[in-house]
Amino acid sequence: MRAAATSTAAALLAPRLTCSASRARLLSSRPPLRRLAAMAAAPSSFRPEEARSPPALDLPTPPLSKFKVALCQLSVTADKARNIAHARAAIEAAAAKGAKLVLLPEIWNGPYSNDSFPEYAEDIEAGGDAAPSFSMMSEVARSLQITLVGGSIAERSGNNLYNACCVFGSDGQLKGKHRKIHLFDIDIPGKITFKESKTLTAGQNPTIVDTDVGRIGIGICYDIRFQELAMLYAARGAHLLCYPGAFNMTTGPLHWELLQRARAADNQLFVATCAPARDASAGYVAWGHSTLVGPFGEVIATTEHEEATIIAEIDYSLIEQRRCSETGFSVASLDAAVSLRRSRTAGESLTLQACSYGFVHEMHMHALVWTDLIELVCEKMNKVPHAVTVSAAEAGMAHGMGSS
Repeated sequence: MRAAATSTAAALLAPRLTCSASRARLLSSRPPLRRLAAMAAAPSSFRPEEARSPPALDLPTPPLSKFKVALCQLSVTADKARNIAHARAAIEAAAAKGAKLVLLPEIWNGPYSNDSFPEYAEDIEAGGDAAPSFSMMSEVARSLQITLVGGSIAERSGNNLYNACCVFGSDGQLKGKHRKIHLFDIDIPGKITFKESKTLTAGQNPTIVDTDVGRIGIGICYDIRFQELAMLYAARGAHLLCYPGAFNMTTGPLHWELLQRARAADNQLFVATCAPARDASAGYVAWGHSTLVGPFGEVIATTEHEEATIIAEIDYSLIEQRRCSETGFSVASLDAAVSLRRSRTAGESLTLQACSYGFVHEMHMHALVWTDLIELVCEKMNKVPHAVTVSAAEAGMAHGMGSS
């Protein structure tokens, strides 16, 4: 983003700055620059804390700042009893290796298909024999004293079916249930066609859960494509986003890792995904590649498409490090100075040096603000031929003036 913003500004400023008649007409249709500067400089007129309702929360102190997480990339068959026993064994093995948080894949207790969803669906509210997958997860979380993000299973509620993720605390109690908000309907001719909406109903609510391993925001597979959901979780103080997901062989290679890293880098928090292992003979073939991504968008651990369990460490202190030292993440820290100097080159061109404390402001610099900045430089350059300093307020770049 920094490179894009700087290159855009450089293109506007170089090779030489001229003000044409059409340019003057365009400028005359916009509010005078001095008015923008006055608006930006007025401390009482700008209240960023009131821009969001409800207001964003500070990152809470987690019960654990460092712990092991396990991503159980399971093979899935048509045998539901086998899938449940197999998942339990994987959870127990992960806990034995020190995992305090365990993730399961999307639709791990049966085939991922519209024909199978009604057959394998469970009545979570009823529990017991009506929900054997749910009951196993609750019991194993309690017995092992771990936090379990239970992938997803088909849930039956009344006349509706949902793709639902249950989160269990170390006491075995249900901490939260996320019903997939964005159903996966896709039609790429010659590649893949699948419509969850044929059998499933979309969930209506975001899900954020306080657990023994921190505050977790939950999404399921296609939910990861919607950055607004992740932004909402970040604003509510999430340390970690968990996405059980079964991307396919068309979109998986293109977007699976890309989206995980984007959500982590967008919000500077951890992202964990867990997919089923690939079964080339299945009607729906999963991409696999369960992954843990850190708050700078870095891949901490991943695997290929075979059945595997990833054990990796999450260190929440990295979140504050990235937000404070790398990008000035806080909304209140979007203050910067922009220095411009005139280079004595053959073309008498201007060179922009954006001296910002991270790239967050650059995401908020609208093209019109850059245009106003250039006009202010034009004005000042007539008076100070060798060096010009323009403050953020003068340039109209105070908090909230621009948009991405």
